[in-house]
Amino acid sequence: MNAVPPFLDHLVLATPDLAATVADFTRRTGVTPAPGGVHLGLGTRNHLVGLGGRSYLEILGPDPEQPEPAGPRPFGVDRLTGPRTLTWAISPPDLDTAITTARARGYDPGPVRPMSRRTPDGTELRWRLTDGDSGHPSGLVPFLIDWGDSPHPTASDLPVTPLLEMTATAPDPEQLSGALSALNTGLPLTPGPPALSFTVDTPNGPVTFG
Repeated sequence: MNAVPPFLDHLVLATPDLAATVADFTRRTGVTPAPGGVHLGLGTRNHLVGLGGRSYLEILGPDPEQPEPAGPRPFGVDRLTGPRTLTWAISPPDLDTAITTARARGYDPGPVRPMSRRTPDGTELRWRLTDGDSGHPSGLVPFLIDWGDSPHPTASDLPVTPLLEMTATAPDPEQLSGALSALNTGLPLTPGPPALSFTVDTPNGPVTFG
């Protein structure tokens, strides 16, 4: 199986303290993540690092400049006690066809909803994504994303730490293989508690994040 999953769009490294996690990433890798933008109304913002090609890392955390959101912040950020690689996204060639195909194969990626964020230069990016299947809440099965007419985040000249490997542990790896196959992607899985990790190449050598 490939060390980098097919159609990988981005990884989500979520944190309760965005500034501290960005500083830690910079210290460990020698690469400073670029400000990505704010998710207005959701109480979060992000920093981004390219992973090579059209893949990137999203470091996401609470935005202290926004008021408390009406509901929980995305990805369960409010419940985190430290940084953690929570989930990942794939960008198939055609989102709607990929959803239809996955459902025909017995896996439902969940409903599609629109999202947006405003970049530091004021540009509004809009995309569609699936909420994911509640049957796999661990984050090991990716959600799907379609950037539509918006420029992809990797088109903004991000700093890059090439992705070397992405792996995961799961209590029952075979249970997840059907969903991954239905999405035409894959992920190296070994038995263990639910966890996602990745290794990037950096000026300081390979660095792994979990």
